Amino acid sequence: MDKARKTVFICQQCGKESLKWLGRCPGCQSWNSLVETTVSTSKTPSGSVRAAEPTVSELSQVSTGQAPRLPLPFHELNRVLGGGIVPGSLILISGDPGIGKSTLLLQMSAMIAGEGRKVVYASGEESLQQTKLRADRLGIKGEGLFIIPETDLEAILQRMAELSPTLGVIDSIQTVFLNDLEGAAGSVSQVRGCTLRLMQWAKPAAVPILIVGHVTKEGAIAGPKVLEHMVDVVLYLEGESFSSYRLLRCVKNRFGSTNEVGVFEMKEHGLVEVENPAEVFLSHHSQGAVGSVVTSTLEGTRPLLVEIQALTSVTSFGLPRRTANGIDLNRLLLIIAVLSRRAGLRLSNQDIIVNAVGGLKTSEPAADLAVALAIASSFRDKEVERGTVVIGELGLSGEVRGIPQMERRIADAARQGFNRCLGPAASLRALNPPQGMEIVPVETLGDALQAALGR
Repeated sequence: MDKARKTVFICQQCGKESLKWLGRCPGCQSWNSLVETTVSTSKTPSGSVRAAEPTVSELSQVSTGQAPRLPLPFHELNRVLGGGIVPGSLILISGDPGIGKSTLLLQMSAMIAGEGRKVVYASGEESLQQTKLRADRLGIKGEGLFIIPETDLEAILQRMAELSPTLGVIDSIQTVFLNDLEGAAGSVSQVRGCTLRLMQWAKPAAVPILIVGHVTKEGAIAGPKVLEHMVDVVLYLEGESFSSYRLLRCVKNRFGSTNEVGVFEMKEHGLVEVENPAEVFLSHHSQGAVGSVVTSTLEGTRPLLVEIQALTSVTSFGLPRRTANGIDLNRLLLIIAVLSRRAGLRLSNQDIIVNAVGGLKTSEPAADLAVALAIASSFRDKEVERGTVVIGELGLSGEVRGIPQMERRIADAARQGFNRCLGPAASLRALNPPQGMEIVPVETLGDALQAALGR
């Protein structure tokens, strides 16, 4: 064997290397994912041509006026990205199969092309005719949108250089390859090498590239973790299989906030942005239902009204079950412990199920009080007063802690027709509520239970 080359086993899910084959990857615990790969260990020859000296610039003298952001036709997508796409950036969008990644990118590409710009869409998963069929279903004509049904990345970049597009799309990174790299398309070395090559082309050309990435069965992006480190923005398109609504989350953004969320609805003619998400998450909310409480959570700068439902029933087994859908299970266990210890609710023999309606996942502590009151409402079989929105964080001693941006949350609740807000006294004392909004400040969990459910 050549001394400059060696054989290692690389996990195709997480990229972890091993000197010997293993049935189960020690990194991501995936079975049969290690593939034998030959890697080069030789160093660059001393006689090789040196690269040009790097340019050194003082940061205060660097101007960004020549590279404005590219605004997108979807306002929800603009919000998530922080105002548009930065030229030369790499954006990775991932999600479950069939969730709508390709549909979203094809719609967005067609809208940008319709504004007189050129867009190159490289599809390695569909032929030209298949892409046209999907475009016809979405009502896309395609002027200015150039489709490249190719998997050779160098050929794709050559065509993009000839066309000089405003935007490029790679669908998907697991299907393209470079001839000078070993391994099949989708392998760790190919995914890493192709992403690096895209970055080297996009930055000098100031052309943003959107990359579609597959996910593993656990929901993580397939391929080496370095893929997420190399790109500038990482987006996840989420949604339940039984629901037509999709949530676009940003988990990494070098040019903006990572707390924003965009809401879309999948219809016959493609994805349509939802301007008022409260209509989605409260579409089937019935006022005065037992075990149902509405709370306000912040996703970046946007307040979202979410219905929290809880159900308690006497357990049929020795150990009661705790089930959480849309909220953190450990947070639910903490709230149940506070209810049992500080409020005197006997929940040790109760199965407790809590659900955030609409498929939204929230981890903000501001929903603690709503979860607690929903559980207490179901346990006591008594509904919370109509038109009430509940906001607040629970402490272990039973106190209701203050939360930020309460005024914005209450104003949004008032626009949605709510007329009563129950929340922490520390955040409500100096607040000037909207007209018609009744403020109910509480100090402890006991005060909240009495104000919401009575004695």
